[in-house]
Amino acid sequence: MVRDGYLYALAMALLAILLGWLTVPAVAIIPILLGCFFLWFFRDPERSIPQTRGAIVSPGDGKVTSIGLVNIEGRPWNRISIFLSVFNVHVNRSPISGTIRDMEYRKGKFANAMGAASAEHNEQNIVTVEGEGQVVIFKQIAGLLARRIVFTKQVGETVARGERVGLIKFGSRVDVLFAPEAAVHVKLGSTVHGGSSVLAVVPTPPGGTQTRPAQQYAGPATGGK
Repeated sequence: MVRDGYLYALAMALLAILLGWLTVPAVAIIPILLGCFFLWFFRDPERSIPQTRGAIVSPGDGKVTSIGLVNIEGRPWNRISIFLSVFNVHVNRSPISGTIRDMEYRKGKFANAMGAASAEHNEQNIVTVEGEGQVVIFKQIAGLLARRIVFTKQVGETVARGERVGLIKFGSRVDVLFAPEAAVHVKLGSTVHGGSSVLAVVPTPPGGTQTRPAQQYAGPATGGK
């Protein structure tokens, strides 16, 4: 359980007591139900993390809504977009093991996270992780209901594949960008789980070269669907 769940539930419990005291007791059922919803929404189940070399795991739970190539500064990258509905677990996890090389928070809109434009214009946090002979970028993107993106790590910290790194409160989206030579393991419409579902596998021979220097990443993905 994420701590926020207890805080929201406690607030609803206090509101229920107040409403029950000031009005009729039946009115208190509304905040009580909301409190139960928050406890359920902020659940944080344990996951079995794949150990396959070069595997890129999903940063969150949800449905794959887009798979395709995008262009960043003239270089192609694979991008997989995952929509997290209000019913999904919203804890985010690192897609690979490595070092956080860059993190950039961008203010923006709160449009429907399923729309293609949300990757460019919505509020988002862009994280670059370098490790296992590759560089992976993932975005935490706010949606219609999401109003707060949480990221608990700092640039320079090391993370393990599938390690918890934050969450997006309520409906949202996560994008994952990686090398175009990777073998994609999911399809459009696939349901994935944060930390345990393999999105793709990048060939990484012992001492393999990096896909791209992380510090050269400078802007959101353009092009693609």
